[in-house]
Amino acid sequence: MLPLHLAGACRDWTGPGLAATLQRALESLPPGSLPLHLGVAQGGVVDDTDMAVTVLRVGAAADRIDAEVGVFFTEIVGGCSCGDDPAPQHAYCRLHLSIDRSTGTASCTLVLD
Repeated sequence: MLPLHLAGACRDWTGPGLAATLQRALESLPPGSLPLHLGVAQGGVVDDTDMAVTVLRVGAAADRIDAEVGVFFTEIVGGCSCGDDPAPQHAYCRLHLSIDRSTGTASCTLVLD
């Protein structure tokens, strides 16, 4: 997984546009940037080339942004020896992000229910 750098979005991280800015920044990351492999349900491979992000909660502090996001992506499940193997499945997981306001560097962890 690549380090997350969201510094380009930091300038917009004030006021009511925060959630939309974060959503755009995450959706524009290169494939493999988010730890979606931790959220697969069937042991498949992540295809995040067409993912969608929903900002569920966001809060701003003086030094960081904390957010919880939902990510919709595709999980490619193989190994069933079916005619449509491997089969794409819709997948979803929640992630917690902590973003340093001064550098734009973000840590990202899976939210477990």
